[in-house]
Amino acid sequence: MSAGGEGHGTKAVVAALIANAAIAVAKFVGFLVTGSSAMLAESVHSVADSGNQGLLLLGGKRAKKEADEQHPFGYGRERYFWAFVVALVLFSLGGLFSLYEGFHKYEEAHDGGELTSPIVAIVILVFAIIAEAFSFRTAIVESKKVKGDQSWWHFVRRAKSPELPVVLLEDLGALVGLLLALVGVVLAALTGDLVWDALGTMAIGILLLVIAVFLVIEMKGLLIGEGGTATQVGQIRTALVDGSAVTRIIHLKTVHLGPDELLVAAKIAVAPDLSVAQLAAAINEAEGRVRGAVPIARTIYLEPDLYRTPA
Repeated sequence: MSAGGEGHGTKAVVAALIANAAIAVAKFVGFLVTGSSAMLAESVHSVADSGNQGLLLLGGKRAKKEADEQHPFGYGRERYFWAFVVALVLFSLGGLFSLYEGFHKYEEAHDGGELTSPIVAIVILVFAIIAEAFSFRTAIVESKKVKGDQSWWHFVRRAKSPELPVVLLEDLGALVGLLLALVGVVLAALTGDLVWDALGTMAIGILLLVIAVFLVIEMKGLLIGEGGTATQVGQIRTALVDGSAVTRIIHLKTVHLGPDELLVAAKIAVAPDLSVAQLAAAINEAEGRVRGAVPIARTIYLEPDLYRTPA
């Protein structure tokens, strides 16, 4: 897949930010009216998601800073760092808070009590589901433009641009969480037992923790440094060797400096009879072929050598 997709990711992030901000306000109103712990958990979840989208936009902006002496390869990995922070926020503020609130409400449920105006909570949750569905649809549409023929699972696992996978998983988690909250509120209203509301809250917490842990693992890999895809590496290998000046690749390494920039470092075997001028020209031509084949290969270091058959 294309490692980029920044513009598509930004559109999905903005759509999610607008939806989550509106949903958060509605959910808080619902919590204040009904006292539902599931509504409170979902309110905090939406606030966390809104903050997360702000962090993703911040990461995208900071990643555009020009390279300087202290960061000679630029700031492209800022997008990975802020996506990692998003996963931590989702884990702590979203998942852990929901679990805490759920256990707290579970203990209170044994002391009696009932939901106040549950119909208000149901109406707000239905509104939130509709709004979240529009945000999720935007993320899907924008993701389809860059995911190619990959499955959704492979797209989320292999994407080098963090914004779209993060928003996709956040929106999916939000939709499932809203359905869990709706089930908990409806069952609590029908049975008069707040335990169902508490169980719905705890289910939301577990869901958010699973998504957060998955995102932490994926973003950790990108922060440490991942190489190009097998397709990109194959294209680079093919482009480097022209059969005359560059005869073979001795070894090749790639690493993402950011979602849209790939560093290529290779030791290449060159013809032994090249002059200095011819060697310089051959290297420049090889770099041009690589950039033509893989446009995100913007930083290229080639070390010429003579190939020696192993003894």
